[in-house]
Amino acid sequence: MTRNKTLSFLTAAASSALLAACAVGPKAPIADLPVAGTGAFVGSASPTVSTAAARDDWWRLYEDPTLDALVQQAFAENNQLEAAFANLRAVRASLSEARVGRFPTTTTSAQAQRSRASAATVQGLPAGQDAPEIDTYDVGIQAAYEVDLFGRVESTIRAARADARAAEAALATVQVTVAAETTRAYADTCSANAQIAVAERTLELQRNTANLTQTLLDGGAGTGLDVASARAALAQTAATLPTLRAARNEALFRLATLTGRTPAEASQAAAACVRPPQLSQPIPVGDGAALLARRPDVRQAEAELAAAAARVNVATANLFPQISLGGSFGSTALDAGELGDDQNFRFSFGPLISWSFPNVFAARAQIKAAGARSDAALANFDQTVLTALQETETALSNYANELDRRAALTEARDQAARAADLSRLRFNAGADSFLLVLDAERTQAAADAALAQSDALVTTYQIALFRALAGGWQADS
Repeated sequence: MTRNKTLSFLTAAASSALLAACAVGPKAPIADLPVAGTGAFVGSASPTVSTAAARDDWWRLYEDPTLDALVQQAFAENNQLEAAFANLRAVRASLSEARVGRFPTTTTSAQAQRSRASAATVQGLPAGQDAPEIDTYDVGIQAAYEVDLFGRVESTIRAARADARAAEAALATVQVTVAAETTRAYADTCSANAQIAVAERTLELQRNTANLTQTLLDGGAGTGLDVASARAALAQTAATLPTLRAARNEALFRLATLTGRTPAEASQAAAACVRPPQLSQPIPVGDGAALLARRPDVRQAEAELAAAAARVNVATANLFPQISLGGSFGSTALDAGELGDDQNFRFSFGPLISWSFPNVFAARAQIKAAGARSDAALANFDQTVLTALQETETALSNYANELDRRAALTEARDQAARAADLSRLRFNAGADSFLLVLDAERTQAAADAALAQSDALVTTYQIALFRALAGGWQADS
C-alpha cells in the first residue's frame, strides 16, 4: 500500500470513529410505567394518611430522640450497608475500566539480551568454531486504538454505567431496609415492654384477688373452687410473661446487630422504652408516580434492563470487523550507547482488521442469549413495578384497618374494665358470686392484652408503609 493510500485509509478510519453513534443493535428500551399505577393510591382516602410528598427521614416523624440516634448509628455501623458501599465502589471501578476503551492503549518496553545462534545456521563459519555471542539492546513504545465503528466500546461503557446505577439502587435498597428494620426492632422492644407492663398490672390485680379468696376461705365465707379458679387465672397470666420477655430480648438483640453491636452492648435506652413510637400527624404518602420514582428496587430493575439492552448491542457488534490503528517506535542496537543513533531507530504504523466472518455462529448465539436476558430484565422490571404498587397498597390497607381494630379494642377494654369494677362491687354487696368476678377479670385481662398487641401492630404497619414508600435513602447517596 502506498503512502497516499495509507493516509487515505487512516483518514477514513478516523472519520468513522466520529460515527460511533450509528452503533448496530437495538437501542436501550425506555421502560413504560403503567398509567393506572401513577395516580393517587387506593388507600390514600383514609384520614390517617395525606397526599403530601413522602419523607426520606420518616422516622423523625415519631419525634423520638432515642430512635433518631439508633437509626443514625445503624447508617454508620451496619455491616450490610458497608458491604453494599464496597460493592458500589467495585462496580464504579469497573465502569472506569470500561471507559479506558475510548483511549489508545500504550506499552513501553526495554530489553537487553545476549544470544548465540547455532553454528549450523551460520554460513561461512569454520568447522568446529562456535557462533559468536551478540549483545542486543532495544527500547520502544507501542500504541493501539480501536476505531469503534460499530459501537462495541460505547455499548460496553453504557452497560457498565447501567451496572453502576443498579449498584447505587441496590445500596439505596439496603439503606431503606436498615432504616425500617432498625425502627421495627426498636418498636418491637418498646411494644414488648408495654405488653409486659400490662401483664404485670393484670398479675398484680389477680394476685390480690387470689389473696382475697384465700382470706374469705379462711374466714369461712369462701369456697375452695373460688380459690382454685383465682389461682388458675393468676398462673395463666404469669405464663405469658416469659414469652413476652423472650420477644423483648430478641428484638433488643436484633437492634444491636443492626447497629453494629453485640447483644451484650445492646442499647440500654431502647431496653428502657415502655411505649411504642407514636405518630402525631397523618403519614405523607404522595402518589404512585412519586413512589415509582423513589423506589430503589424499581430504579435497579430499570438500570439492569438498560444494561441488558446495551449488552445486546455489544453482542451484535461482534458480528462485524474490529478495526484498530496501531503503531510502534523504538531503537535497536548492538551497543547500549548506540540506541540514539539515527540509523538504529525503527517504527511501524498501520491498521489492523480482525473479523471472525464467516464463523459467526458463536456471535449469533451470543446475540440470542443477550436478547433473552434483555427480555427477562424487562419482565423483571414490570414485575418490580407491580410489586411496589401492591406492597404500598397492602401496607395502606393493613394500617387503616388495624387503626379501626384498635379503636374497637379500646372500646372493648374500657367496657371490660367497667364490667370488672361493677362485678367487684356487686360481689362485695353479696349480689353476685365470686366466679362472675373472676370471669370479668379474665375478660379485662384479655382485652388489655389484645389492645397492647394492637398498639404493637399499628406501629409495625406504620413502619411497613414507610418501608414500602422507600424512605431512608437519599437520591444523591
